[in-house]
Amino acid sequence: MTPSPTLPTAFIAPAAVVSPSAAVAPGVRIWDDSHVEAHASVGSETLVGRGVTIGAGVRIGARCKVQNGALVYGPAVVGDGVFIGPGAVLTNDNTPRAINPDGSVQDADDWRPTAVVVEHGASIGAGALCVAPIRIGRWAMVAAGAVVVHDVPDHALVAGVPARRIGWVSRTGRRLAQVDDRTLVCTETGDRFLHSETTDTIEAIR
Repeated sequence: MTPSPTLPTAFIAPAAVVSPSAAVAPGVRIWDDSHVEAHASVGSETLVGRGVTIGAGVRIGARCKVQNGALVYGPAVVGDGVFIGPGAVLTNDNTPRAINPDGSVQDADDWRPTAVVVEHGASIGAGALCVAPIRIGRWAMVAAGAVVVHDVPDHALVAGVPARRIGWVSRTGRRLAQVDDRTLVCTETGDRFLHSETTDTIEAIR
């Protein structure tokens, strides 16, 4: 994704906390009470709302929107043009414990973080929970309040607890219309797709 020419210097609100080792690109806006932790990176023209946590080592792409109160824990990888809704959570530990079997407090050497990967153009709805390790595909959409525990295919619309696919969406976010048993179309852009029953995925028709 090519950034706009002559981007302004990043804006970091006075009450935001950004680690000296974090990389914040031109055109980024980070609002009050947000934290960008060590070795995280935020791509150009990305908006980080209020009260957001971007954990250590997280990579956020360009032109993303990370809305108020979202929690993105490292080592999450977020592609360009991704929307993360208010209060959404991307976890990093699928066997969380505070202590070891011997009663000692766990530290960084006692667990290995795992990543949620969100690919180009995808959207994570308000209050959704994405449980690592999973991949959210390109242009996929996760409904508000969903709990995602499995990979989400490109362009899939998922909802519920646990999240299940309930449809397909185009790059605009609108649901694709069914033309026949295998063909779907975006009524806004005209983009057409073929559905594979074997893999339950869709591919654009060139």
